Amino acid sequence: MIVLCVFLVLCCNLVQGQFPRACITPDTFGTKTCCPLWKDGSPCGSRSHHGKCRNWVVPIIFAAGRVRQYDDDRLDWPKYYFNKTCECFGNYSGYDCGDCRHGYFGNKCDRKNTVVRKEIRELSLLERKRFFSYLVLAKTTKSQDFVILYTGDRHHKDTYKFVDASIYDVYSWIHYYSIKAILQNGTFDDRTNYAHQSPAFPGWHRLGLVFLERQIQLLTGDENFALPYWDWRGDKNCSICTNDFLGDNDVQGYLSQYSHFAFWKSICSGYNYDEAYCLGADDQNQMEKLHRKPGVNPDAPSLPTFQDVEETLKWEDFDLPPYDRTAKRSFRNDLEGFINPKDGVTQQTGMHNLAHNFLGGTMGEVALSSNDPIFVLHHCFIDKILEEWILRHNKATPDMYPKNDQPGQGPEECSTPYFPCYRNKDLLRNSTRFGYIYSKYKGM
Repeated sequence: MIVLCVFLVLCCNLVQGQFPRACITPDTFGTKTCCPLWKDGSPCGSRSHHGKCRNWVVPIIFAAGRVRQYDDDRLDWPKYYFNKTCECFGNYSGYDCGDCRHGYFGNKCDRKNTVVRKEIRELSLLERKRFFSYLVLAKTTKSQDFVILYTGDRHHKDTYKFVDASIYDVYSWIHYYSIKAILQNGTFDDRTNYAHQSPAFPGWHRLGLVFLERQIQLLTGDENFALPYWDWRGDKNCSICTNDFLGDNDVQGYLSQYSHFAFWKSICSGYNYDEAYCLGADDQNQMEKLHRKPGVNPDAPSLPTFQDVEETLKWEDFDLPPYDRTAKRSFRNDLEGFINPKDGVTQQTGMHNLAHNFLGGTMGEVALSSNDPIFVLHHCFIDKILEEWILRHNKATPDMYPKNDQPGQGPEECSTPYFPCYRNKDLLRNSTRFGYIYSKYKGM
């Protein structure tokens, strides 16, 4: 029996995410049903034609002759926890179909609003301060919609517990949860995960950014809010690592006391073991402060260049066999940073991975990296490169997503761990479908 450690509340402003409060009651776990009553009193707002409660079937396609046995709670998401979830109609969305699709607003979700994601140095002083204040508000405001899962022993489900977390910490936790080693046949396999080292990488992170952006829009009531990005091409150092932007750091790497984020701590830090899910999440004293050491890592002395980005964009195939970190001439593998962008063959650290390693500190700890808000700006730029690739090669179609047998990475599988289901292949469309576009900056 999964232990429930939260005060269960049904909220009205809902958006896709992991473990909705309304779906972790003993009744819902007993029936494996996550079809909450909307304000009209019907499951998924069916009486108001918002959606319906349906059995969810996720096809898993493995290569012929390969047999796998998994103990992992995230595979076949969300069937380990729920067999029934809401299917929303039209522009309605959210785990109870009480919210709107990304980019839509209003009681009937019929008002379209496309926001513009700008380079952070394009923001006015007022816009920049507003962005920082919104982040701090998200970091300090308990999520009324979602809770997070933690355990010290992933082998035993009776140790699983749910606890409160702030809105930003829910976002950080989603990244942490998705990239933990996969539990297979009683052992942990870290060769791939649900968010990296396979075809889902660009789309999974796109969905995470959209989740955070929507949460902040709902929290602040600011429908025009858009996450900024950091165009690090040609940046000789981390030019935004100042107290006017993302924060300076001392010789130990800890953020300056004058930084906007000096008091931030990394949820799930302190106990980063394969067998644990965010152990200590309810104990602030066990969490590490944010830290950075840009340019100190001798294996990552500089950021990716303009040429690196152009070389990455030339590869026409989204991904190629074996659909992991060894894939050659693969746009996804190049963008993620496992191969040389020029020849597409030589294995080396570049692009996304290089920026993480260059920044070091919290950003250098992959499982914890999303705790640092510079992660958001970095991944917005990675997403901008994805969008540019889609436009240049006219690839805004789910057909470009390859069939593969990586766990959780199939085109028809639900992106782990979001509600409602977003199939991996459907995340590779034009950004306008998700309610945002990017500004032009430095020629891209």
